[in-house]
Amino acid sequence: MSLYLVFDLGNTRLKWAAVESTQNIADRNKKLWAYSGSISTKSFQSPELRAELSDYISKTLPKPDAIGFCCVAGDAAIENLRSLFPQWQDLEWKQLRGSSPYQGLRTLYQDPSKLGADRWAALIGARALSSTNTLVINAGTATTIDLLGGNGVHYGGWILPGLSLMQDSLQQNTVQLPLAVRANKPEAQASFGSTTDKAITGGCDAAQIGAILRAAYLAKTMNHPVERIWLDGGNAKILAQEIKQFPELAILPVEPIEGLVLRGLWAWLLQNL
Repeated sequence: MSLYLVFDLGNTRLKWAAVESTQNIADRNKKLWAYSGSISTKSFQSPELRAELSDYISKTLPKPDAIGFCCVAGDAAIENLRSLFPQWQDLEWKQLRGSSPYQGLRTLYQDPSKLGADRWAALIGARALSSTNTLVINAGTATTIDLLGGNGVHYGGWILPGLSLMQDSLQQNTVQLPLAVRANKPEAQASFGSTTDKAITGGCDAAQIGAILRAAYLAKTMNHPVERIWLDGGNAKILAQEIKQFPELAILPVEPIEGLVLRGLWAWLLQNL
Protein backbone atom coordinates (compact mmCIF):
# COMPACT_ATOMS: atom_id res chain seq x y z
CA MET A 1 0.00 0.00 0.00
CA SER A 2 1.29 3.45 -0.96
CA LEU A 3 0.65 6.77 0.75
CA TYR A 4 0.31 10.11 -1.04
CA LEU A 5 0.41 13.59 0.45
CA VAL A 6 -1.20 16.52 -1.39
CA PHE A 7 -1.10 20.27 -0.67
CA ASP A 8 -3.30 23.09 -1.96
CA LEU A 9 -1.61 26.44 -1.34
CA GLY A 10 -4.36 29.04 -1.76
CA ASN A 11 -4.53 32.77 -1.23
CA THR A 12 -6.25 32.36 2.13
CA ARG A 13 -5.47 28.85 3.36
CA LEU A 14 -3.03 26.01 2.96
CA LYS A 15 -4.91 22.70 2.85
CA TRP A 16 -3.48 19.21 2.88
CA ALA A 17 -4.60 15.61 2.90
CA ALA A 18 -3.09 12.15 2.88
CA VAL A 19 -4.63 9.31 0.88
CA GLU A 20 -3.78 5.67 0.46
CA SER A 21 -3.53 3.75 -2.80
CA THR A 22 -6.41 1.53 -1.68
CA GLN A 23 -8.81 4.50 -1.61
CA ASN A 24 -11.11 5.46 -4.48
CA ILE A 25 -10.86 8.95 -5.98
CA ALA A 26 -14.57 8.91 -6.86
CA ASP A 27 -15.61 8.16 -3.26
CA ARG A 28 -17.77 11.05 -1.98
CA ASN A 29 -17.76 9.82 1.60
CA LYS A 30 -16.97 12.66 3.99
CA LYS A 31 -14.51 10.33 5.72
CA LEU A 32 -12.47 10.04 2.53
CA TRP A 33 -9.91 12.38 4.05
CA ALA A 34 -8.93 10.25 7.03
CA TYR A 35 -6.04 12.64 7.55
CA SER A 36 -6.29 16.27 6.48
CA GLY A 37 -6.01 19.81 7.79
CA SER A 38 -5.50 23.47 6.97
CA ILE A 39 -3.88 26.64 8.28
CA SER A 40 -4.04 30.22 7.08
CA THR A 41 -1.58 31.05 4.32
CA LYS A 42 -0.53 34.12 6.29
CA SER A 43 0.44 32.08 9.35
CA PHE A 44 2.37 29.71 7.07
CA GLN A 45 4.86 32.54 6.56
CA SER A 46 6.01 32.11 10.17
CA PRO A 47 9.09 29.83 10.55
CA GLU A 48 7.85 28.75 13.99
CA LEU A 49 4.44 27.69 12.69
CA ARG A 50 6.00 25.92 9.71
CA ALA A 51 8.23 23.99 12.09
CA GLU A 52 5.17 23.01 14.15
CA LEU A 53 3.31 21.91 11.03
CA SER A 54 6.28 19.88 9.80
CA ASP A 55 6.66 18.20 13.17
CA TYR A 56 2.95 17.43 13.38
CA ILE A 57 2.69 15.91 9.88
CA SER A 58 5.93 13.94 10.05
CA LYS A 59 5.03 12.45 13.44
CA THR A 60 1.46 11.66 12.44
CA LEU A 61 2.18 10.08 9.07
CA PRO A 62 4.68 7.55 7.79
CA LYS A 63 6.91 8.81 5.02
CA PRO A 64 4.73 9.27 1.92
CA ASP A 65 5.59 7.70 -1.41
CA ALA A 66 4.92 10.93 -3.27
CA ILE A 67 3.93 14.56 -2.66
CA GLY A 68 1.84 16.63 -5.05
CA PHE A 69 0.92 20.28 -4.74
CA CYS A 70 -0.49 23.31 -6.49
CA CYS A 71 -0.01 26.94 -5.52
CA VAL A 72 -1.57 30.30 -6.33
CA ALA A 73 0.08 32.06 -3.39
CA GLY A 74 3.42 32.88 -5.01
CA ASP A 75 6.97 31.54 -5.20
CA ALA A 76 7.80 32.34 -1.57
CA ALA A 77 4.95 30.08 -0.44
CA ILE A 78 6.30 27.27 -2.62
CA GLU A 79 9.76 27.65 -1.07
CA ASN A 80 8.23 27.50 2.40
CA LEU A 81 6.29 24.39 1.47
CA ARG A 82 9.30 22.61 0.01
CA SER A 83 11.30 23.34 3.16
CA LEU A 84 8.86 21.53 5.43
CA PHE A 85 10.43 18.08 5.46
CA PRO A 86 14.24 18.12 5.38
CA GLN A 87 14.19 14.51 6.58
CA TRP A 88 12.42 13.52 3.35
CA GLN A 89 14.86 15.16 0.94
CA ASP A 90 14.83 12.15 -1.39
CA LEU A 91 11.10 12.55 -2.02
CA GLU A 92 10.08 14.00 -5.37
CA TRP A 93 7.74 16.97 -5.15
CA LYS A 94 5.40 17.18 -8.12
CA GLN A 95 3.82 20.56 -8.87
CA LEU A 96 0.57 20.74 -10.79
CA ARG A 97 0.27 23.84 -12.97
CA GLY A 98 -2.50 25.12 -15.19
CA SER A 99 -0.59 23.75 -18.17
CA SER A 100 -0.02 20.28 -16.67
CA PRO A 101 -1.53 17.60 -18.94
CA TYR A 102 -4.15 15.24 -17.63
CA GLN A 103 -5.38 12.29 -19.66
CA GLY A 104 -9.06 12.63 -20.54
CA LEU A 105 -9.16 16.40 -20.02
CA ARG A 106 -8.09 19.40 -22.09
CA THR A 107 -8.63 23.12 -21.82
CA LEU A 108 -9.49 25.69 -24.48
CA TYR A 109 -7.61 28.36 -22.51
CA GLN A 110 -5.54 30.31 -25.06
CA ASP A 111 -2.48 30.10 -22.79
CA PRO A 112 -2.88 27.21 -20.32
CA SER A 113 0.13 28.44 -18.34
CA LYS A 114 -2.08 31.39 -17.29
CA LEU A 115 -4.84 29.10 -16.00
CA GLY A 116 -4.85 29.00 -12.20
CA ALA A 117 -3.47 25.73 -10.91
CA ASP A 118 -6.27 25.50 -8.35
CA ARG A 119 -8.91 25.87 -11.06
CA TRP A 120 -7.26 23.16 -13.14
CA ALA A 121 -6.99 20.86 -10.13
CA ALA A 122 -10.68 21.42 -9.33
CA LEU A 123 -11.59 20.56 -12.93
CA ILE A 124 -9.57 17.36 -12.71
CA GLY A 125 -11.30 16.55 -9.43
CA ALA A 126 -14.70 17.14 -11.01
CA ARG A 127 -13.79 14.94 -13.96
CA ALA A 128 -12.77 12.16 -11.58
CA LEU A 129 -16.24 12.36 -9.99
CA SER A 130 -18.49 12.58 -13.05
CA SER A 131 -18.49 12.72 -16.84
CA THR A 132 -21.36 15.11 -17.46
CA ASN A 133 -21.65 18.75 -18.46
CA THR A 134 -20.67 20.46 -15.24
CA LEU A 135 -20.23 23.87 -13.67
CA VAL A 136 -17.25 23.72 -11.34
CA ILE A 137 -17.49 26.52 -8.78
CA ASN A 138 -14.89 27.36 -6.18
CA ALA A 139 -16.32 29.90 -3.76
CA GLY A 140 -13.32 31.12 -1.81
CA THR A 141 -11.35 34.38 -1.72
CA ALA A 142 -12.36 34.66 -5.36
CA THR A 143 -15.29 32.85 -6.90
CA THR A 144 -14.38 30.90 -10.02
CA ILE A 145 -16.98 29.41 -12.35
CA ASP A 146 -15.80 26.98 -15.03
CA LEU A 147 -17.66 24.97 -17.64
CA LEU A 148 -16.46 21.39 -18.06
CA GLY A 149 -18.11 19.45 -20.86
CA GLY A 150 -19.02 15.80 -20.61
CA ASN A 151 -16.55 15.36 -23.48
CA GLY A 152 -13.67 16.32 -21.17
CA VAL A 153 -13.23 19.82 -22.60
CA HIS A 154 -12.81 22.86 -20.35
CA TYR A 155 -14.51 25.69 -22.20
CA GLY A 156 -13.16 28.43 -19.94
CA GLY A 157 -14.79 30.30 -17.09
CA TRP A 158 -15.04 33.41 -15.01
CA ILE A 159 -13.30 34.87 -11.99
CA LEU A 160 -15.09 37.34 -9.72
CA PRO A 161 -14.51 38.61 -6.20
CA GLY A 162 -15.67 36.21 -3.53
CA LEU A 163 -18.40 37.11 -1.06
CA SER A 164 -15.99 38.42 1.58
CA LEU A 165 -14.08 40.52 -0.96
CA MET A 166 -17.33 42.03 -2.23
CA GLN A 167 -18.44 42.93 1.27
CA ASP A 168 -15.00 44.25 2.25
CA SER A 169 -14.79 46.48 -0.82
CA LEU A 170 -18.07 48.18 0.10
CA GLN A 171 -16.88 48.85 3.63
CA GLN A 172 -13.46 50.09 2.51
CA ASN A 173 -14.59 52.31 -0.35
CA THR A 174 -17.71 53.95 1.05
CA VAL A 175 -18.27 56.30 3.95
CA GLN A 176 -21.54 55.05 5.39
CA LEU A 177 -21.68 51.34 4.57
CA PRO A 178 -20.48 49.04 7.37
CA LEU A 179 -18.79 45.67 7.09
CA ALA A 180 -21.84 43.44 6.83
CA VAL A 181 -22.24 40.66 9.39
CA ARG A 182 -23.90 37.44 8.36
CA ALA A 183 -26.05 35.44 10.74
CA ASN A 184 -24.34 32.47 12.38
CA LYS A 185 -26.65 30.20 10.41
CA PRO A 186 -27.20 32.16 7.21
CA GLU A 187 -30.34 31.43 5.27
CA ALA A 188 -31.06 32.09 1.63
CA GLN A 189 -32.39 35.62 1.13
CA ALA A 190 -35.44 35.35 -1.11
CA SER A 191 -36.41 39.02 -0.77
CA PHE A 192 -34.90 42.50 -0.78
CA GLY A 193 -32.93 43.42 2.32
CA SER A 194 -34.78 45.44 4.93
CA THR A 195 -31.60 46.20 6.92
CA THR A 196 -28.25 47.43 5.67
CA ASP A 197 -26.56 44.16 6.61
CA LYS A 198 -29.14 42.13 4.69
CA ALA A 199 -29.03 44.57 1.78
CA ILE A 200 -25.27 44.08 1.48
CA THR A 201 -25.13 40.31 2.01
CA GLY A 202 -28.18 39.78 -0.18
CA GLY A 203 -26.73 41.97 -2.92
CA CYS A 204 -23.40 40.14 -2.87
CA ASP A 205 -25.18 36.78 -2.94
CA ALA A 206 -27.34 37.95 -5.84
CA ALA A 207 -24.25 38.96 -7.83
CA GLN A 208 -22.76 35.50 -7.37
CA ILE A 209 -26.00 33.71 -8.28
CA GLY A 210 -26.48 35.99 -11.26
CA ALA A 211 -23.10 34.91 -12.60
CA ILE A 212 -23.99 31.24 -12.08
CA LEU A 213 -27.34 31.69 -13.86
CA ARG A 214 -25.58 33.45 -16.73
CA ALA A 215 -23.03 30.63 -16.96
CA ALA A 216 -25.80 28.02 -17.10
CA TYR A 217 -27.54 30.01 -19.85
CA LEU A 218 -24.36 30.29 -21.92
CA ALA A 219 -23.64 26.58 -21.51
CA LYS A 220 -27.08 25.81 -22.93
CA THR A 221 -26.54 28.06 -25.95
CA MET A 222 -23.24 26.20 -26.56
CA ASN A 223 -25.15 22.88 -26.62
CA HIS A 224 -23.56 21.78 -23.36
CA PRO A 225 -26.48 22.26 -20.96
CA VAL A 226 -25.38 22.00 -17.35
CA GLU A 227 -26.26 18.66 -15.77
CA ARG A 228 -24.47 19.07 -12.44
CA ILE A 229 -22.90 21.75 -10.24
CA TRP A 230 -19.96 21.04 -7.96
CA LEU A 231 -19.33 23.61 -5.23
CA ASP A 232 -16.14 23.90 -3.21
CA GLY A 233 -14.64 26.60 -1.01
CA GLY A 234 -15.50 28.40 2.21
CA ASN A 235 -18.71 29.92 0.82
CA ALA A 236 -19.97 26.78 -0.93
CA LYS A 237 -22.79 26.15 1.54
CA ILE A 238 -24.04 29.73 1.28
CA LEU A 239 -24.21 29.53 -2.52
CA ALA A 240 -25.83 26.08 -2.36
CA GLN A 241 -28.64 27.54 -0.25
CA GLU A 242 -29.12 30.41 -2.69
CA ILE A 243 -29.08 28.17 -5.76
CA LYS A 244 -32.04 26.21 -4.37
CA GLN A 245 -34.18 29.35 -4.73
CA PHE A 246 -33.94 29.29 -8.53
CA PRO A 247 -35.93 26.65 -10.45
CA GLU A 248 -33.46 26.75 -13.36
CA LEU A 249 -30.68 25.58 -11.04
CA ALA A 250 -32.56 23.76 -8.28
CA ILE A 251 -33.48 20.93 -10.66
CA LEU A 252 -29.77 20.10 -11.06
CA PRO A 253 -27.70 17.95 -8.73
CA VAL A 254 -25.96 20.69 -6.71
CA GLU A 255 -23.38 19.28 -4.38
CA PRO A 256 -21.04 21.13 -2.03
CA ILE A 257 -17.95 18.96 -1.82
CA GLU A 258 -14.88 19.60 0.31
CA GLY A 259 -11.42 19.20 -1.12
CA LEU A 260 -12.20 19.25 -4.83
CA VAL A 261 -8.75 20.74 -5.52
CA LEU A 262 -7.07 18.13 -3.31
CA ARG A 263 -9.03 15.40 -5.11
CA GLY A 264 -7.80 16.71 -8.45
CA LEU A 265 -4.23 16.83 -7.20
CA TRP A 266 -4.56 13.23 -6.11
CA ALA A 267 -5.91 12.11 -9.49
CA TRP A 268 -3.19 14.02 -11.36
CA LEU A 269 -0.46 12.67 -9.10
CA LEU A 270 -1.52 9.09 -9.81
CA GLN A 271 -1.09 9.73 -13.53
CA ASN A 272 2.40 11.12 -12.99
CA LEU A 273 4.06 8.65 -10.66
